[in-house]
Amino acid sequence: MSGAILALSLAELAERIRRGAISARAATEACLSALEERGRELGAVARLWPEAALARAEELDRERASGRIRGPLHGVPMAHKDMFPREGALCEWGTTIFRGQRATQSATVIERLDEAGAIDLGRLNMVEFALGITGHNPHTGHPKNPWDPSRITGGSSSGSAAAVAARCVFAALGSDTGGSIRIPASLCGLVGIKPTYGRVSRAGAMPLSFSLDHVGPLCRTAEDAALVLAAIAGSDPRDRTTSERPVPDYTRGLERGVREVRIGFVRDGLEVAIDPEIAALAQEAMAVFRELGARVAEQAIPSLAPLNALRRIVLTAECAALHRELVRTRAADYNRETLARMAPGFALSAVDYLQAVALRTPMLERFVAEVFGRCDLLALPTCPVRTPTIAETDTGGDAGFVELSNRMGALIGFANYLGLPALSLPMGFDSQGMPVGLQLVGRPFAEGLLLRAAHAFEQATGWTRRAPGAAG
Repeated sequence: MSGAILALSLAELAERIRRGAISARAATEACLSALEERGRELGAVARLWPEAALARAEELDRERASGRIRGPLHGVPMAHKDMFPREGALCEWGTTIFRGQRATQSATVIERLDEAGAIDLGRLNMVEFALGITGHNPHTGHPKNPWDPSRITGGSSSGSAAAVAARCVFAALGSDTGGSIRIPASLCGLVGIKPTYGRVSRAGAMPLSFSLDHVGPLCRTAEDAALVLAAIAGSDPRDRTTSERPVPDYTRGLERGVREVRIGFVRDGLEVAIDPEIAALAQEAMAVFRELGARVAEQAIPSLAPLNALRRIVLTAECAALHRELVRTRAADYNRETLARMAPGFALSAVDYLQAVALRTPMLERFVAEVFGRCDLLALPTCPVRTPTIAETDTGGDAGFVELSNRMGALIGFANYLGLPALSLPMGFDSQGMPVGLQLVGRPFAEGLLLRAAHAFEQATGWTRRAPGAAG
């Protein structure tokens, strides 16, 4: 029974709970068991709250029996990256520096999931302070990719991706400051969406770079992502960067398809070598979109190199400012990889940082005018390299590690700097059986179109219905 429950998508489970075919308690028990076994094998679990989760499930089952449904996620078990606090519970940010830290207030996104009826099972491992794209963390153990446990998950939402991909949980929140949702989604065969800057509140969540941080879900399908995003999005007085724009029902129109949608395919001029197998899969993906009626055309875009450089300036400067006192007093307690990524920020001048911040709006206006005047969506690979092994990337933050990290994120950081919505979805598997992601990028607040295109693609290809084996 538990295996059949875990094989469902989030949307399927929610529908069955609403009509009483499956209880919230049964779903919660299935997830807790899977997290205790497979989740811990993969190094995905930071901590679980079984008593609280089961009590919440029983409460929601009673409410459903009396005719009350709290929201679209009523009774759905989830677990989240260890940077989203729940009042009174441990939240350690993937580091020993804050071991034993208890939250005094819940993050807004956690409160909103509660309101939608979700069940919070606990917290999942992450890269220390969310500063790393590979997923390594010597403090907690490196999370393993469910498709091949010798390989990385991507980061920094490493435990979130591993747990969702392994069918231990139905969805998980992640953060994306430079690809930390999209890279793990790509490497673990998931749908992960980084919404428009300001679409989802960051209030209460661990900060990394307040100009670049985004919160979003990692899910198995586009429909699942639509349900979770709708639950967490919207303005928040605790986060003044959030938009007042109304939140649509992202599930509406998912079935409309992509006929006559203009997709600009970026094949050349990306300034980073794309693995030939990934390039071939991207071409095949464009053929699928053409068959679905989309108007696909190759498209040139402004150079990503300046945008990536500006993003790195903003990220490292803001991260260094947040961590300056801790690095001064407790540098020995940080992972070497964390310090290697953070170090350039301490050498930046105020002039460099302020210029990078000031250029953001004009760069966004230029990009939108030049790119989205000719297409509705931009398509390109999420990650230009195939999934490396944990061993070959566990180099302690040396120059090779930093170079690989920059290469892995070469096609994604621009969307963080510009604040554009971007989604990664599975577009196939390489010759080693590892999933490969396609990235779709849209105009500000085009999340609905991104999800619609992803849904059409997954319905045509079936890639999101594939799951990794139970043993690696």
